[in-house]
Amino acid sequence: MTAHVDTFCADHLPPRSEWPEFRFALPELSYPDTLNCARVLLEDTIERFGPDRRCLVSPELTWSYGDLLRHANQVAHVLVADYGIVPGNRVLLRAPNNPWLVACWFGVLRAGAVAVTTMSLLRSGELRAIAEVCRPSLALCDPRFTDGVDLPLLDFDELAARCADKPAEFEPVATAADDVALLAFTSGTTGKPKATMHFHRDVLANSDTFARHVLKPEPDDLFTGTPPIAFTFGLGGLVVFPLHVGAATLLLERATPAELAEAVRDNGVSVLFTAPTAYRSMLANGLADRLTGLRRCVSAGEALSRSLWQDFFDTTGIRLIDGIGATELLHIFIAAADDDIRPGSTGRAVPGYEAAVLDANGRPVPDGMPGRLAVKGPTGCRYLADPRQRDYVRDGWNITGDTYVRDRDGYFWYQARSDDMIISSGYNIAGPEVEEALLGHADVAECGVVGMPDEERGSLVTAYVVLRAGVTGDDRKVKELQDFVKQRIAPYKYPRVVRFLDALPRTSTGKVQRFRLRQLG
Repeated sequence: MTAHVDTFCADHLPPRSEWPEFRFALPELSYPDTLNCARVLLEDTIERFGPDRRCLVSPELTWSYGDLLRHANQVAHVLVADYGIVPGNRVLLRAPNNPWLVACWFGVLRAGAVAVTTMSLLRSGELRAIAEVCRPSLALCDPRFTDGVDLPLLDFDELAARCADKPAEFEPVATAADDVALLAFTSGTTGKPKATMHFHRDVLANSDTFARHVLKPEPDDLFTGTPPIAFTFGLGGLVVFPLHVGAATLLLERATPAELAEAVRDNGVSVLFTAPTAYRSMLANGLADRLTGLRRCVSAGEALSRSLWQDFFDTTGIRLIDGIGATELLHIFIAAADDDIRPGSTGRAVPGYEAAVLDANGRPVPDGMPGRLAVKGPTGCRYLADPRQRDYVRDGWNITGDTYVRDRDGYFWYQARSDDMIISSGYNIAGPEVEEALLGHADVAECGVVGMPDEERGSLVTAYVVLRAGVTGDDRKVKELQDFVKQRIAPYKYPRVVRFLDALPRTSTGKVQRFRLRQLG
Protein backbone atom coordinates (compact mmCIF):
# COMPACT_ATOMS: atom_id res chain seq x y z
CA MET A 1 0.00 0.00 0.00
CA THR A 2 1.24 3.51 -0.81
CA ALA A 3 2.81 5.11 2.24
CA HIS A 4 1.04 8.44 1.83
CA VAL A 5 -2.70 8.61 2.45
CA ASP A 6 -4.99 11.59 1.87
CA THR A 7 -7.14 11.95 5.00
CA PHE A 8 -9.40 14.70 3.66
CA CYS A 9 -12.58 12.61 3.79
CA ALA A 10 -11.82 11.12 7.18
CA ASP A 11 -11.00 14.57 8.55
CA HIS A 12 -14.33 15.96 7.29
CA LEU A 13 -16.67 13.26 8.49
CA PRO A 14 -19.29 14.64 10.88
CA PRO A 15 -18.68 14.07 14.59
CA ARG A 16 -19.66 10.57 15.70
CA SER A 17 -22.37 12.06 17.87
CA GLU A 18 -24.09 13.26 14.67
CA TRP A 19 -23.92 9.94 12.83
CA PRO A 20 -27.05 7.87 12.39
CA GLU A 21 -27.33 4.59 14.24
CA PHE A 22 -25.99 1.81 12.01
CA ARG A 23 -27.54 -1.63 12.22
CA PHE A 24 -26.13 -4.86 10.80
CA ALA A 25 -28.88 -7.25 11.78
CA LEU A 26 -28.50 -9.72 8.89
CA PRO A 27 -25.64 -12.25 8.72
CA GLU A 28 -24.73 -11.08 5.21
CA LEU A 29 -24.03 -7.60 6.60
CA SER A 30 -21.10 -8.83 8.71
CA TYR A 31 -18.24 -7.47 6.62
CA PRO A 32 -14.54 -8.00 7.35
CA ASP A 33 -12.55 -5.07 8.70
CA THR A 34 -10.47 -4.97 5.50
CA LEU A 35 -12.70 -4.64 2.48
CA ASN A 36 -12.34 -3.18 -1.01
CA CYS A 37 -15.75 -3.44 -2.66
CA ALA A 38 -14.16 -3.37 -6.13
CA ARG A 39 -12.45 -6.69 -5.36
CA VAL A 40 -15.72 -8.22 -4.18
CA LEU A 41 -17.60 -7.12 -7.30
CA LEU A 42 -14.89 -8.21 -9.75
CA GLU A 43 -12.42 -10.83 -8.45
CA ASP A 44 -14.95 -12.59 -6.24
CA THR A 45 -17.49 -12.74 -9.07
CA ILE A 46 -14.86 -13.97 -11.54
CA GLU A 47 -13.86 -16.66 -9.07
CA ARG A 48 -17.45 -17.96 -9.16
CA PHE A 49 -18.22 -17.58 -12.86
CA GLY A 50 -14.94 -17.17 -14.74
CA PRO A 51 -13.49 -14.17 -16.63
CA ASP A 52 -15.26 -14.81 -19.94
CA ARG A 53 -18.77 -14.17 -18.62
CA ARG A 54 -20.62 -11.27 -20.29
CA CYS A 55 -20.54 -8.18 -18.08
CA LEU A 56 -21.04 -4.80 -19.80
CA VAL A 57 -22.98 -4.35 -23.03
CA SER A 58 -23.33 -1.13 -25.01
CA PRO A 59 -24.40 -0.34 -28.59
CA GLU A 60 -20.70 -0.19 -29.55
CA LEU A 61 -19.06 -3.02 -27.62
CA THR A 62 -19.36 -5.87 -25.14
CA TRP A 63 -16.94 -6.48 -22.28
CA SER A 64 -16.56 -9.67 -20.28
CA TYR A 65 -15.82 -9.61 -16.57
CA GLY A 66 -12.18 -10.25 -17.47
CA ASP A 67 -12.21 -7.29 -19.86
CA LEU A 68 -13.61 -4.98 -17.20
CA LEU A 69 -11.10 -6.18 -14.61
CA ARG A 70 -8.21 -5.61 -17.03
CA HIS A 71 -9.37 -2.10 -17.98
CA ALA A 72 -10.03 -1.19 -14.33
CA ASN A 73 -6.57 -2.40 -13.33
CA GLN A 74 -4.96 -0.39 -16.12
CA VAL A 75 -6.92 2.71 -15.07
CA ALA A 76 -5.64 2.21 -11.52
CA HIS A 77 -2.06 2.01 -12.83
CA VAL A 78 -2.54 5.25 -14.78
CA LEU A 79 -3.92 6.99 -11.71
CA VAL A 80 -1.09 5.87 -9.45
CA ALA A 81 1.92 5.78 -11.78
CA ASP A 82 1.14 8.67 -14.11
CA TYR A 83 -0.79 11.04 -11.84
CA GLY A 84 0.42 10.20 -8.34
CA ILE A 85 -3.03 9.41 -6.98
CA VAL A 86 -2.86 8.06 -3.43
CA PRO A 87 -5.52 6.44 -1.25
CA GLY A 88 -8.08 9.00 -0.17
CA ASN A 89 -7.62 11.36 -3.14
CA ARG A 90 -10.88 12.30 -4.82
CA VAL A 91 -11.21 11.63 -8.55
CA LEU A 92 -14.06 13.30 -10.41
CA LEU A 93 -15.73 11.25 -13.16
CA ARG A 94 -17.86 12.84 -15.87
CA ALA A 95 -19.52 10.79 -18.59
CA PRO A 96 -22.82 9.32 -19.67
CA ASN A 97 -23.47 5.65 -18.90
CA ASN A 98 -20.85 3.70 -20.86
CA PRO A 99 -18.27 0.97 -20.19
CA TRP A 100 -15.33 3.34 -19.75
CA LEU A 101 -17.16 5.20 -17.00
CA VAL A 102 -17.61 1.90 -15.15
CA ALA A 103 -13.95 0.98 -15.70
CA CYS A 104 -12.91 4.36 -14.28
CA TRP A 105 -15.16 3.93 -11.26
CA PHE A 106 -13.61 0.55 -10.49
CA GLY A 107 -10.11 1.82 -11.22
CA VAL A 108 -10.52 4.67 -8.73
CA LEU A 109 -11.72 2.32 -5.99
CA ARG A 110 -9.02 -0.25 -6.69
CA ALA A 111 -6.44 2.50 -6.24
CA GLY A 112 -7.96 3.28 -2.84
CA ALA A 113 -9.14 6.68 -4.05
CA VAL A 114 -12.65 8.14 -3.74
CA ALA A 115 -14.97 8.23 -6.75
CA VAL A 116 -16.98 11.41 -7.37
CA THR A 117 -19.24 10.58 -10.32
CA THR A 118 -21.04 13.54 -11.89
CA MET A 119 -23.69 13.92 -14.56
CA SER A 120 -22.49 14.88 -18.01
CA LEU A 121 -25.31 17.48 -18.20
CA LEU A 122 -23.92 19.63 -15.38
CA ARG A 123 -22.67 23.10 -16.27
CA SER A 124 -19.38 24.70 -15.27
CA GLY A 125 -20.85 26.54 -12.27
CA GLU A 126 -22.34 23.33 -10.91
CA LEU A 127 -19.06 21.49 -11.38
CA ARG A 128 -17.16 24.28 -9.63
CA ALA A 129 -19.51 24.04 -6.67
CA ILE A 130 -18.89 20.30 -6.45
CA ALA A 131 -15.12 20.77 -6.75
CA GLU A 132 -15.13 23.38 -4.00
CA VAL A 133 -16.75 20.89 -1.65
CA CYS A 134 -14.71 17.77 -2.38
CA ARG A 135 -11.43 19.14 -3.86
CA PRO A 136 -10.71 16.49 -6.51
CA SER A 137 -7.12 15.82 -7.56
CA LEU A 138 -8.02 14.78 -11.10
CA ALA A 139 -10.96 14.47 -13.48
CA LEU A 140 -11.53 11.55 -15.84
CA CYS A 141 -13.99 12.61 -18.55
CA ASP A 142 -15.65 11.39 -21.67
CA PRO A 143 -14.00 13.52 -24.42
CA ARG A 144 -17.41 14.93 -25.37
CA PHE A 145 -17.87 16.37 -21.88
CA THR A 146 -14.65 18.10 -20.93
CA ASP A 147 -16.01 21.64 -21.20
CA GLY A 148 -16.39 23.40 -17.87
CA VAL A 149 -14.09 21.05 -15.97
CA ASP A 150 -11.59 23.32 -14.27
CA LEU A 151 -9.34 20.54 -12.93
CA PRO A 152 -6.36 18.53 -14.09
CA LEU A 153 -8.14 16.45 -16.72
CA LEU A 154 -7.64 13.21 -18.60
CA ASP A 155 -10.19 12.34 -21.27
CA PHE A 156 -11.14 8.76 -22.03
CA ASP A 157 -9.31 8.73 -25.38
CA GLU A 158 -5.98 9.63 -23.79
CA LEU A 159 -6.77 7.38 -20.85
CA ALA A 160 -7.28 4.40 -23.18
CA ALA A 161 -3.98 5.15 -24.90
CA ARG A 162 -2.16 5.27 -21.56
CA CYS A 163 -3.91 2.10 -20.40
CA ALA A 164 -2.60 0.19 -23.42
CA ASP A 165 0.92 0.35 -22.00
CA LYS A 166 -0.02 -0.60 -18.45
CA PRO A 167 -0.04 -4.07 -16.85
CA ALA A 168 -3.30 -5.99 -16.73
CA GLU A 169 -2.85 -6.81 -13.04
CA PHE A 170 -3.22 -4.42 -10.11
CA GLU A 171 -3.55 -5.46 -6.49
CA PRO A 172 -6.44 -3.46 -5.01
CA VAL A 173 -5.51 -1.27 -2.07
CA ALA A 174 -6.45 -2.99 1.19
CA THR A 175 -8.98 -0.38 2.23
CA ALA A 176 -10.95 -0.66 5.44
CA ALA A 177 -14.63 -1.49 5.31
CA ASP A 178 -15.28 1.98 6.74
CA ASP A 179 -12.96 3.87 4.40
CA VAL A 180 -14.82 6.28 2.11
CA ALA A 181 -15.31 4.78 -1.35
CA LEU A 182 -17.46 7.44 -2.99
CA LEU A 183 -18.96 10.88 -2.61
CA ALA A 184 -22.47 11.29 -4.00
CA PHE A 185 -23.89 14.77 -4.35
CA THR A 186 -27.43 15.77 -3.57
CA SER A 187 -28.94 19.25 -3.72
CA GLY A 188 -30.66 20.57 -0.66
CA THR A 189 -33.48 23.10 -0.72
CA THR A 190 -30.89 25.88 -0.65
CA GLY A 191 -29.44 24.57 -3.89
CA LYS A 192 -25.96 24.28 -2.32
CA PRO A 193 -24.68 20.76 -3.08
CA LYS A 194 -24.15 18.32 -0.23
CA ALA A 195 -21.63 15.51 -0.52
CA THR A 196 -22.79 12.27 1.05
CA MET A 197 -19.95 9.99 2.10
CA HIS A 198 -20.28 6.24 1.59
CA PHE A 199 -17.93 3.53 2.78
CA HIS A 200 -16.83 0.39 0.94
CA ARG A 201 -19.20 -1.66 3.09
CA ASP A 202 -22.10 0.64 2.11
CA VAL A 203 -21.68 -0.18 -1.58
CA LEU A 204 -22.30 -3.85 -0.79
CA ALA A 205 -24.93 -3.29 1.90
CA ASN A 206 -27.67 -2.13 -0.46
CA SER A 207 -26.99 -5.17 -2.62
CA ASP A 208 -27.17 -7.44 0.44
CA THR A 209 -30.48 -5.89 1.51
CA PHE A 210 -32.73 -4.53 -1.25
CA ALA A 211 -31.24 -6.49 -4.15
CA ARG A 212 -30.86 -9.77 -2.30
CA HIS A 213 -34.19 -9.80 -0.45
CA VAL A 214 -36.55 -7.81 -2.71
CA LEU A 215 -35.17 -7.62 -6.25
CA LYS A 216 -33.66 -11.15 -6.16
CA PRO A 217 -31.48 -10.87 -9.29
CA GLU A 218 -30.24 -13.98 -11.08
CA PRO A 219 -26.85 -14.58 -12.75
CA ASP A 220 -28.43 -14.83 -16.20
CA ASP A 221 -30.24 -11.48 -15.93
CA LEU A 222 -29.49 -8.56 -18.22
CA PHE A 223 -30.10 -5.23 -16.50
CA THR A 224 -30.72 -1.85 -18.07
CA GLY A 225 -32.27 1.48 -17.17
CA THR A 226 -32.23 5.24 -17.55
CA PRO A 227 -30.78 6.60 -14.27
CA PRO A 228 -27.26 7.99 -14.67
CA ILE A 229 -24.57 6.07 -12.82
CA ALA A 230 -23.82 9.44 -11.22
CA PHE A 231 -27.08 8.89 -9.30
CA THR A 232 -26.85 6.25 -6.60
CA PHE A 233 -30.08 4.75 -7.99
CA GLY A 234 -28.22 4.13 -11.25
CA LEU A 235 -24.99 3.01 -9.58
CA GLY A 236 -26.82 0.31 -7.67
CA GLY A 237 -29.22 -0.76 -10.38
CA LEU A 238 -26.78 -0.75 -13.30
CA VAL A 239 -23.43 -1.63 -11.72
CA VAL A 240 -23.44 -2.98 -8.18
CA PHE A 241 -26.52 -5.21 -8.19
CA PRO A 242 -25.84 -7.02 -11.49
CA LEU A 243 -22.11 -7.46 -10.92
CA HIS A 244 -22.58 -8.74 -7.37
CA VAL A 245 -24.45 -11.79 -8.72
CA GLY A 246 -22.59 -12.31 -11.99
CA ALA A 247 -25.26 -10.75 -14.21
CA ALA A 248 -24.73 -8.32 -17.10
CA THR A 249 -25.88 -4.77 -17.74
CA LEU A 250 -26.82 -2.93 -20.92
CA LEU A 251 -25.51 0.64 -20.69
CA LEU A 252 -27.48 3.28 -22.61
CA GLU A 253 -26.08 6.80 -22.80
CA ARG A 254 -29.55 8.17 -23.33
CA ALA A 255 -32.91 6.67 -24.15
CA THR A 256 -36.38 8.07 -24.61
CA PRO A 257 -39.11 5.76 -23.30
CA ALA A 258 -39.64 4.52 -26.87
CA GLU A 259 -35.92 3.86 -27.35
CA LEU A 260 -35.79 2.18 -23.97
CA ALA A 261 -38.63 -0.18 -24.88
CA GLU A 262 -36.91 -1.07 -28.16
CA ALA A 263 -33.63 -1.72 -26.33
CA VAL A 264 -35.41 -4.00 -23.86
CA ARG A 265 -36.87 -6.07 -26.70
CA ASP A 266 -33.84 -6.11 -28.99
CA ASN A 267 -31.33 -7.08 -26.28
CA GLY A 268 -33.38 -9.48 -24.18
CA VAL A 269 -33.34 -7.31 -21.07
CA SER A 270 -34.85 -8.97 -18.00
CA VAL A 271 -34.43 -6.30 -15.27
CA LEU A 272 -35.34 -2.65 -15.82
CA PHE A 273 -34.72 0.40 -13.61
CA THR A 274 -36.45 3.68 -14.49
CA ALA A 275 -38.88 6.31 -13.20
CA PRO A 276 -42.70 6.17 -13.30
CA THR A 277 -42.66 8.75 -16.10
CA ALA A 278 -41.02 6.27 -18.46
CA TYR A 279 -43.32 3.39 -17.55
CA ARG A 280 -46.34 5.64 -18.12
CA SER A 281 -45.02 6.82 -21.48
CA MET A 282 -44.33 3.30 -22.71
CA LEU A 283 -47.92 2.33 -21.94
CA ALA A 284 -49.36 5.48 -23.49
CA ASN A 285 -47.45 4.89 -26.72
CA GLY A 286 -48.50 1.26 -27.10
CA LEU A 287 -45.06 -0.21 -26.42
CA ALA A 288 -46.07 -2.86 -23.88
CA ASP A 289 -45.38 -5.67 -26.36
CA ARG A 290 -41.68 -4.69 -26.30
CA LEU A 291 -41.52 -5.50 -22.58
CA THR A 292 -42.59 -9.14 -22.60
CA GLY A 293 -39.08 -10.41 -21.78
CA LEU A 294 -38.86 -8.44 -18.54
CA ARG A 295 -38.78 -10.34 -15.27
CA ARG A 296 -38.31 -7.39 -12.89
CA CYS A 297 -39.20 -3.69 -13.21
CA VAL A 298 -38.10 -1.25 -10.52
CA SER A 299 -39.67 2.19 -10.17
CA ALA A 300 -38.10 4.91 -8.04
CA GLY A 301 -37.24 8.59 -8.11
CA GLU A 302 -40.82 9.74 -7.54
CA ALA A 303 -44.02 8.31 -6.13
CA LEU A 304 -45.63 5.50 -8.16
CA SER A 305 -49.38 5.99 -8.38
CA ARG A 306 -51.82 3.16 -7.77
CA SER A 307 -53.42 3.76 -11.19
CA LEU A 308 -50.11 3.48 -13.06
CA TRP A 309 -49.18 0.32 -11.15
CA GLN A 310 -52.53 -1.26 -12.01
CA ASP A 311 -52.45 -0.17 -15.67
CA PHE A 312 -48.94 -1.56 -16.09
CA PHE A 313 -49.90 -4.85 -14.47
CA ASP A 314 -53.11 -5.17 -16.49
CA THR A 315 -51.24 -4.49 -19.73
CA THR A 316 -48.01 -6.43 -19.20
CA GLY A 317 -48.65 -8.84 -16.33
CA ILE A 318 -45.57 -7.37 -14.60
CA ARG A 319 -45.77 -6.20 -10.99
CA LEU A 320 -43.79 -2.96 -10.74
CA ILE A 321 -41.47 -2.92 -7.73
CA ASP A 322 -41.89 0.49 -6.14
CA GLY A 323 -39.22 1.79 -3.79
CA ILE A 324 -37.97 4.82 -1.96
CA GLY A 325 -34.29 5.46 -1.51
CA ALA A 326 -32.10 8.46 -0.85
CA THR A 327 -28.62 9.54 -1.82
CA GLU A 328 -27.93 9.78 1.91
CA LEU A 329 -28.67 6.05 2.33
CA LEU A 330 -27.29 5.13 -1.11
CA HIS A 331 -30.28 3.16 -2.42
CA ILE A 332 -33.74 1.74 -1.68
CA PHE A 333 -34.76 1.03 1.91
CA ILE A 334 -38.55 0.63 1.59
CA ALA A 335 -40.03 -1.55 -1.17
CA ALA A 336 -42.13 -4.61 -1.94
CA ALA A 337 -42.18 -7.24 -4.66
CA ASP A 338 -44.44 -9.94 -6.00
CA ASP A 339 -47.36 -10.89 -3.72
CA ASP A 340 -46.14 -8.49 -1.01
CA ILE A 341 -47.05 -5.49 -3.17
CA ARG A 342 -50.01 -3.34 -2.22
CA PRO A 343 -50.64 -0.99 -5.15
CA GLY A 344 -50.30 2.63 -4.08
CA SER A 345 -48.00 1.78 -1.18
CA THR A 346 -44.23 2.15 -1.41
CA GLY A 347 -43.92 -1.11 0.52
CA ARG A 348 -42.38 -2.17 3.80
CA ALA A 349 -38.95 -1.66 5.31
CA VAL A 350 -36.41 -3.71 3.35
CA PRO A 351 -34.86 -6.51 5.44
CA GLY A 352 -31.90 -4.98 7.26
CA TYR A 353 -33.65 -1.60 7.67
CA GLU A 354 -36.10 -0.21 10.20
CA ALA A 355 -38.49 2.59 9.27
CA ALA A 356 -40.83 4.70 11.38
CA VAL A 357 -43.14 7.69 11.05
CA LEU A 358 -42.30 10.39 13.58
CA ASP A 359 -43.81 13.67 14.70
CA ALA A 360 -41.91 16.98 14.87
CA ASN A 361 -40.53 15.99 18.28
CA GLY A 362 -39.15 12.67 17.07
CA ARG A 363 -41.89 10.53 18.62
CA PRO A 364 -43.68 7.77 16.68
CA VAL A 365 -47.14 8.73 15.50
CA PRO A 366 -50.02 6.24 15.53
CA ASP A 367 -50.48 4.08 12.45
CA GLY A 368 -52.68 5.88 9.96
CA MET A 369 -51.36 9.32 10.93
CA PRO A 370 -48.97 11.30 8.70
CA GLY A 371 -45.51 12.21 9.90
CA ARG A 372 -41.85 12.37 8.95
CA LEU A 373 -40.28 9.23 7.51
CA ALA A 374 -37.29 8.05 9.55
CA VAL A 375 -34.94 5.17 8.73
CA LYS A 376 -32.11 3.16 10.32
CA GLY A 377 -30.04 0.40 8.80
CA PRO A 378 -26.59 -0.56 7.51
CA THR A 379 -26.26 2.69 5.50
CA GLY A 380 -26.93 6.27 6.51
CA CYS A 381 -26.15 9.92 6.14
CA ARG A 382 -22.67 11.34 6.64
CA TYR A 383 -22.36 14.71 4.92
CA LEU A 384 -18.89 16.00 4.19
CA ALA A 385 -18.29 19.05 6.39
CA ASP A 386 -21.89 20.26 6.24
CA PRO A 387 -23.97 21.61 9.16
CA ARG A 388 -27.09 20.18 7.50
CA GLN A 389 -26.00 16.82 8.95
CA ARG A 390 -27.83 17.84 12.12
CA ASP A 391 -31.04 18.34 10.14
CA TYR A 392 -30.92 14.99 8.39
CA VAL A 393 -29.91 12.87 11.40
CA ARG A 394 -31.94 13.14 14.61
CA ASP A 395 -31.57 10.79 17.56
CA GLY A 396 -29.90 8.19 15.38
CA TRP A 397 -32.62 8.29 12.69
CA ASN A 398 -32.16 9.40 9.08
CA ILE A 399 -34.99 11.90 8.47
CA THR A 400 -35.60 11.68 4.74
CA GLY A 401 -37.70 14.81 4.21
CA ASP A 402 -40.75 12.80 3.12
CA THR A 403 -44.17 12.71 4.74
CA TYR A 404 -45.59 9.20 5.03
CA VAL A 405 -48.37 7.22 6.67
CA ARG A 406 -47.72 3.70 7.96
CA ASP A 407 -50.61 1.26 8.18
CA ARG A 408 -51.05 -1.41 10.83
CA ASP A 409 -49.44 -4.03 8.57
CA GLY A 410 -46.22 -2.03 8.28
CA TYR A 411 -46.79 -0.69 4.77
CA PHE A 412 -45.72 2.88 4.07
CA TRP A 413 -47.88 5.25 2.02
CA TYR A 414 -46.30 8.36 0.50
CA GLN A 415 -48.01 11.70 1.13
CA ALA A 416 -45.64 14.48 -0.02
CA ARG A 417 -42.17 15.94 0.25
CA SER A 418 -41.63 17.71 3.53
CA ASP A 419 -39.50 20.47 2.02
CA ASP A 420 -39.21 22.45 -1.18
CA MET A 421 -37.47 19.76 -3.21
CA ILE A 422 -39.17 19.15 -6.55
CA ILE A 423 -39.11 15.59 -7.89
CA SER A 424 -39.78 15.63 -11.62
CA SER A 425 -39.36 12.59 -13.88
CA GLY A 426 -37.12 11.00 -11.26
CA TYR A 427 -34.82 14.03 -10.90
CA ASN A 428 -34.40 15.90 -7.62
CA ILE A 429 -34.49 19.62 -8.37
CA ALA A 430 -33.98 22.29 -5.72
CA GLY A 431 -36.37 25.19 -6.30
CA PRO A 432 -33.95 27.80 -4.89
CA GLU A 433 -31.28 26.70 -7.38
CA VAL A 434 -33.66 27.41 -10.28
CA GLU A 435 -34.59 30.73 -8.67
CA GLU A 436 -30.93 31.70 -8.51
CA ALA A 437 -30.49 30.92 -12.20
CA LEU A 438 -33.55 32.98 -13.16
CA LEU A 439 -32.39 35.92 -11.07
CA GLY A 440 -29.26 36.08 -13.22
CA HIS A 441 -31.43 37.35 -16.10
CA ALA A 442 -31.48 41.13 -16.36
CA ASP A 443 -35.27 41.26 -16.80
CA VAL A 444 -36.13 39.25 -13.66
CA ALA A 445 -36.76 41.33 -10.54
CA GLU A 446 -37.75 38.42 -8.29
CA CYS A 447 -39.09 34.91 -8.58
CA GLY A 448 -40.31 31.87 -6.72
CA VAL A 449 -40.07 28.27 -7.96
CA VAL A 450 -42.26 25.40 -6.77
CA GLY A 451 -43.32 21.98 -7.96
CA MET A 452 -46.86 21.57 -9.25
CA PRO A 453 -48.54 18.14 -9.51
CA ASP A 454 -48.38 16.62 -12.97
CA GLU A 455 -49.69 13.28 -14.14
CA GLU A 456 -46.82 12.64 -16.54
CA ARG A 457 -43.79 13.88 -14.59
CA GLY A 458 -44.92 13.71 -10.99
CA SER A 459 -44.18 17.41 -10.58
CA LEU A 460 -43.56 20.28 -12.97
CA VAL A 461 -40.93 22.88 -12.17
CA THR A 462 -43.06 26.04 -12.11
CA ALA A 463 -41.60 29.54 -11.88
CA TYR A 464 -43.53 32.61 -10.75
CA VAL A 465 -41.65 35.62 -12.04
CA VAL A 466 -41.86 39.35 -11.34
CA LEU A 467 -40.30 41.24 -14.25
CA ARG A 468 -38.53 44.57 -13.95
CA ALA A 469 -40.61 47.64 -14.80
CA GLY A 470 -41.39 48.09 -18.46
CA VAL A 471 -40.78 44.46 -19.50
CA THR A 472 -43.70 42.50 -20.91
CA GLY A 473 -44.36 38.93 -19.89
CA ASP A 474 -45.43 36.98 -22.99
CA ASP A 475 -44.71 33.66 -24.67
CA ARG A 476 -41.48 34.94 -26.16
CA LYS A 477 -40.27 36.03 -22.73
CA VAL A 478 -41.18 32.62 -21.32
CA LYS A 479 -39.00 30.85 -23.88
CA GLU A 480 -36.21 33.37 -23.40
CA LEU A 481 -36.15 32.71 -19.66
CA GLN A 482 -36.32 28.95 -20.14
CA ASP A 483 -33.40 29.00 -22.58
CA PHE A 484 -31.45 31.25 -20.22
CA VAL A 485 -31.85 28.79 -17.34
CA LYS A 486 -30.77 25.88 -19.53
CA GLN A 487 -27.47 27.67 -20.11
CA ARG A 488 -26.90 28.32 -16.41
CA ILE A 489 -27.77 24.95 -14.85
CA ALA A 490 -28.47 21.42 -16.08
CA PRO A 491 -31.23 21.57 -18.71
CA TYR A 492 -33.51 19.11 -16.92
CA LYS A 493 -33.93 21.68 -14.12
CA TYR A 494 -35.44 24.42 -16.26
CA PRO A 495 -38.96 25.68 -15.42
CA ARG A 496 -41.41 24.01 -17.76
CA VAL A 497 -44.08 26.49 -16.67
CA VAL A 498 -43.40 30.23 -16.27
CA ARG A 499 -46.10 32.55 -14.95
CA PHE A 500 -45.80 36.27 -14.43
CA LEU A 501 -46.96 38.10 -11.29
CA ASP A 502 -46.95 41.72 -10.21
CA ALA A 503 -45.53 40.68 -6.83
CA LEU A 504 -44.69 37.50 -4.94
CA PRO A 505 -46.72 36.60 -1.84
CA ARG A 506 -44.55 37.15 1.22
CA THR A 507 -44.75 36.88 4.98
CA SER A 508 -44.49 39.94 7.21
CA THR A 509 -40.77 39.18 7.53
CA GLY A 510 -40.31 39.10 3.76
CA LYS A 511 -40.12 35.35 3.15
CA VAL A 512 -41.73 34.05 -0.03
CA GLN A 513 -44.86 32.05 0.77
CA ARG A 514 -44.36 29.06 -1.49
CA PHE A 515 -47.52 27.41 -0.28
CA ARG A 516 -49.46 30.33 -1.76
CA LEU A 517 -47.62 29.93 -5.05
CA ARG A 518 -48.72 26.29 -5.08
CA GLN A 519 -52.28 27.40 -4.42
CA LEU A 520 -52.11 29.69 -7.45
CA GLY A 521 -51.48 26.61 -9.54
